[in-house]
Amino acid sequence: MVTEKEVEAIGQTLVDAAQPLPARFRALFTLRNLGGRVAVDWISQAFGDSSALLKHELAYCLGQMRDEAAIPVLVRVLEDTRQEPMVRHEAGEALGAIGNPDVLDVLKRYSEDPVVEVAETCQLAVKRLEWLQENKEEPGASPYLSVDPAPPAEETDIAKLRKTLLDESRTLFDRYRAMFALRNLGGQEAVLALADGLRCGSALFRHEIGYVLGQMQHEACVPQLTAALRSRAESPMVRHECAEALGSIARASCLETLRAFAHDEERVVRESCEVALDMYEYENGSQFQYADGLCKLQASA
Repeated sequence: MVTEKEVEAIGQTLVDAAQPLPARFRALFTLRNLGGRVAVDWISQAFGDSSALLKHELAYCLGQMRDEAAIPVLVRVLEDTRQEPMVRHEAGEALGAIGNPDVLDVLKRYSEDPVVEVAETCQLAVKRLEWLQENKEEPGASPYLSVDPAPPAEETDIAKLRKTLLDESRTLFDRYRAMFALRNLGGQEAVLALADGLRCGSALFRHEIGYVLGQMQHEACVPQLTAALRSRAESPMVRHECAEALGSIARASCLETLRAFAHDEERVVRESCEVALDMYEYENGSQFQYADGLCKLQASA
């Protein structure tokens, strides 16, 4: 059982701008996993930080926690045009993830925001809340334990899902449903279908593709993620998500690229590479520790 004093120490790490960013990220995700009003309050305090990447993750975590106590701060962030678009977008997505229909009016209002990523996010969040109301049930549990911005499509044919995913005449909600259905099906064919999405659609769409590929942790998409991260013409919002995906995949083929872009001129990209390198070390360190422990158990058997 974590004591109140221990939660406070974790919260202090999160809000301390002098701490290394990876340490602050670990504090954030620890608070997310602990949950409760105190954790929500600590996370909410950090929205005054100068790092758009950190604030984006704050909003993401509040959405994943699904605690209605976070609604007021998320609404304030969405309404605050001084916040970076990727932060406001994530606040809108988090409001949809929490699932309370009371926020429909504010989401509908910002569905016409002049910032396209914010508008598209709020449109998706409205569609998600309306889908929940119409179906009177939550989507089936994600195999990745995430609360997604759209329920997965019922279709299971990868070729048909890929066609919907890449069809820019379809609604964004339908394309997201295809995206999450492909993710849930898994396997190399689904991964490669998703990776094709990095070459089409809006920045919001491509950024979500990067996120999903990071969840899947399949090495087949490393070339496509690398190409997107390396492209100076690509939106920083997309490049940052591709960097984090490479850190999550954590294969040797990802390491050189992450190191090369850890000094990128875009702050959100270089910070994402910094966090991704920390993820890379964690993933490979825990695999080593697991293998080492297994060998010791076998030796003593």
